[in-house]
Amino acid sequence: MREIVLDTETTGLDPFDTPRHRIVEIGAVELWNQVPTGQTYHQYINPERDMPQEAFDVHGLGNEFLSDKPVFKLIAQEFRDFVGDAKMVIHNASFDMRFLNAELEWAGLPTLPSEQAIDTLLIARKRFPGSPASLDALCRRFGIDNSMREKHGALLDSEILAEVYLELTGGKQPDFALAPTERRQKQSATDETWRPRPRPTPLPSKLTEEERMAHAEFVGELGEAAIWARFA
Repeated sequence: MREIVLDTETTGLDPFDTPRHRIVEIGAVELWNQVPTGQTYHQYINPERDMPQEAFDVHGLGNEFLSDKPVFKLIAQEFRDFVGDAKMVIHNASFDMRFLNAELEWAGLPTLPSEQAIDTLLIARKRFPGSPASLDALCRRFGIDNSMREKHGALLDSEILAEVYLELTGGKQPDFALAPTERRQKQSATDETWRPRPRPTPLPSKLTEEERMAHAEFVGELGEAAIWARFA
């Protein structure tokens, strides 16, 4: 199954404000059977308007940097072709889908159906009700290194989100070094030889000290011949 983990950066919060807010960056990572293939899509976009200061503070993308980048209409079909009919994994999908569909509509191309998107924000809120569900909060929960995320960048955020998504869904651990040609030519061999990479930081124990002591006392009562005592 092909999935696209996707993130956008924009000039503001609503594409239908006056003047229109626009997409300035798209980043996407391809998964195949929940394994990153190494295929990515990354594009900076000229928003055809000034970048507000508050958006610059978040993304670090200024007017001068974006001035020579292509407008969305010129990359719209390329982006549409990359996504195809794959499911799109997006954190707070309604936000990105609203912008993507506004841009596609202005470019004269078919929009993306809402059911094509998988919202990791909703998945996280369902799994951990009442807990923070931002991308940074989920990185902390799963021990995922996001130290490079000083500014919001679409490709970096999509790579981080791919790791978060696999943790949320219990999928395979990602391996961004996997060559895409191996996936296309030898998918069955890849499935057999794939190995998860070790966590950069082990997950903290969920046992309390009281539970640990109670377990030790219980094992002690079983005697030296008990299997729990031999492997304690």
